[in-house]
Amino acid sequence: MRVYIVMMLQFIIWSGYTFIEWLSKHDQLIYKVIMFFVFFYLAYLIGNQLTGSARKTLFITTLSLIIYTSIHYTMALFIH
Repeated sequence: MRVYIVMMLQFIIWSGYTFIEWLSKHDQLIYKVIMFFVFFYLAYLIGNQLTGSARKTLFITTLSLIIYTSIHYTMALFIH
């Protein structure tokens, strides 16, 4: 159950990152990369706080990022 909660919270974080990236579409690439690492670290910290395992948290965070990205790009293909 904790893994499910962590995944849902991380999906919310990735959605927030997508929204903020959309708002800052005229920023330079370096700022977007820095912002990505800040959000990744935030997702990792929240996951680590709930799971208590660094290895499991890294796996869940990477998995949630891959799933969110695939859903995001799949929806973009259908919409555009």
